[in-house]
Amino acid sequence: MSLLVVSATVLAAAVGADKAVRLDSPLREYVEARAAEFDQIPEERRVQLREIARFVRERVRSGQPALLTFICTHNSRRSHLAQIWAKVAAAYYGVGGVETFSGGTEATAFNPRAVNALRRAGFTISTSEPGVSNPRYQVRFHDSAPTMECFSKVYDEDPNPKKDFCAVMTCSQADQSCPLVVGAALRIAVPYEDPKAFDGTVEETEKYDERCKQIAREMLYIFSQV
Repeated sequence: MSLLVVSATVLAAAVGADKAVRLDSPLREYVEARAAEFDQIPEERRVQLREIARFVRERVRSGQPALLTFICTHNSRRSHLAQIWAKVAAAYYGVGGVETFSGGTEATAFNPRAVNALRRAGFTISTSEPGVSNPRYQVRFHDSAPTMECFSKVYDEDPNPKKDFCAVMTCSQADQSCPLVVGAALRIAVPYEDPKAFDGTVEETEKYDERCKQIAREMLYIFSQV
C-alpha cells in the first residue's frame, strides 16, 4: 500500500474518531462489552444487518440523512430498544446524519420493563408524565447528545418520517402485518424474540436484559460496518 493511501486511511480514521462520542461510564463499559461480542451474531443474521449498514453508508456518502424506523406491533419493547441503541451506535462509531425512529402497527406504551432494562445498561431516563397511559420518556446517553423523546406511536405518525426511510421490522407479527411499508426506501426484517413472554416470571429481568444486550450488539455491528 502506498504512503498516500496509508495517510488517507489514517486521516479518515482520525476524522471518524473526532466525531465519535465518548460515552460516560457505566454505559461506555456496557457498549464496549457488546462491541466485543460480534462473534455471537450468526452469519445469516449479519447478512441482514449489513443491508441496513449499506443503506446508511449510501445515504451518508450522498449527503442525505439516513432515516431508520424500527417497527414492531405495539411499539412497546423491541422497536424502542432498537431505536435507542441505533442512535447510540451511530454516535459511538462517529457516523453523522443518522436519525432513528420507532413505531408500531398500533400504539400502546413504552413498557416500563424495557425502560428499566435500558436504565440497567446505563441510560438516564425520566418522564414528567408518570400517570398517563402512554408517557413520553426523555432518554439521554451523553451530556453533549440531544435528549431522545420516546413514546408509543403508529409507525407513520409524527415525528416519524413519511418517505425515504429504512423500515426495520423487529417482530415477526409486524413483518407479516406490513408486507408493504408506504414510503420506505428499504424494508428489511430482523425480528427479535419478545421478552414480554416472561413478564411476571422469575426470569423477567434476565430476559429483558438478554434482549437489550442482543439488540445493542446488533445495532453496534451495523454501524461498525458503515
